Formats: sequence, structure tokens, C-alpha cells
Amino acid sequence: MHEVLEKIRDGLVVSCQALEGEPLHSSYIMGRMAVAAREGGAVGIRANSVSDILEIKKQVNLPVIGIIKQVYDNQPVFITPTMKEIDALAETGVEIIATDATNRIRPDGKDLATFYQEVRAKYPELLLMADVSTVEEAIFAEELGFDIVAPTLYGYTEETNGLKIDDQEYEVIKQIVKEVKHAKVIAEGNVSTPEIARKVLDIGVHAVVVGGAITRPQVITKRFVEAMQK
Repeated sequence: MHEVLEKIRDGLVVSCQALEGEPLHSSYIMGRMAVAAREGGAVGIRANSVSDILEIKKQVNLPVIGIIKQVYDNQPVFITPTMKEIDALAETGVEIIATDATNRIRPDGKDLATFYQEVRAKYPELLLMADVSTVEEAIFAEELGFDIVAPTLYGYTEETNGLKIDDQEYEVIKQIVKEVKHAKVIAEGNVSTPEIARKVLDIGVHAVVVGGAITRPQVITKRFVEAMQK
């Protein structure tokens, strides 16, 4: 098994992201967030933007799943959508690059298969992670050759709008783990409690990514407030 994949096996990857307009939007803060995650036992970091990734890599010696969120003309595909973002991420030295791997057409008009083949031809050694929204997309991503698949976008596409990873007793994760034989399955997307993280690990995923429940204090605060107001 690839050394990086072995490092994150059965572990927690913490997504350290704050978008423009959010209270913690700052590469310095995301770097410190990564240090805190490492101290808590995280085995990897997921991060957005070149500046955040470079700062995080200065601060912690953990594998990084890199993405660039870039919206083109209100196009729905915005997680590492074109080769421009792949090139920028490759230069940072990230261990894994994640991209939208749904069946939607990309902002440059390419379908996923064409995009994947271009990326793989240019960067044959890079570990590539497919952020998908359905079991069918996970299967197709594995067939293309992605090293990792994750239902990151489950609940965030037209087809899956509003669904959560723990709906119907974790059926989407169970199905992906059952159908995907070679790529590593990582649980990501609405893993909002330690109990959910434990549950999906028991289902057989390779690792678990948690973001907002750890690194977005405004979201965490809101959950407390809403619970107290009930």
C-alpha cells in the first residue's frame, strides 16, 4: 500500500478550512488549527488554497489532502475544477489532491473521464481523491483509477440535496464500501459527532475526515444555541 495511505489508515483527518467572509479566514489561523488537530491525534489535514496549504505544511508534518475551491461563472463544480487548480496544488507538494468527481460537466466543458486522464497523464505519481455524491459516481471514479473515493458531496448535489451520511443507517457508506474494491473509501461529509466517526470506521472505511464539527466554531456554537432554544 502507498505509504501515505498507510499513514492515515483508521485515523482522523481534520479539515482545516475557512472561506473568505468566515471569522477564521486566515492562513495563519488555519496553520494553528492544524497544529491543534495534530496535538489532538489527527493523522492528516484537508486544506483549501495554496496559501493555507503552504502555511499548514510549515506547521505540521502530516499528509495533506489539498483542494482549491474556485467558482467559475456560477458553475456547480468548484472543488479543484480545472487543470489550473491541479497545477497550483501539485506545486505545493501536497500528498493527495481531491477534486469534484460527480457526473457534472466541469467549468471548462470537460467531463470527469477526460479531466482525470489529463491529470493522470501529467501527474502519474499523485494520489487522487474523488469527491462524489452517489454510489454510482464512486464506482465510476474507481474504474477511472482514482486512489480514494469519498461521499464528500453527498447531500450537496441536485440528486442528493439535504441528505446526510448517517441517513438510513449509513446506507451510502455501506454501499460504497461494498462496491468499491480497490480504491480506498474515506468517510467525509457531515461527520458531525465522534459517534458517527466511530460508526463509519466500523463499517470499513479507510479513514474519516471531519471538518465543521471541529474547526468551525460558528457552526459548533450554533448547534449548542439551537439545542438550548428547543
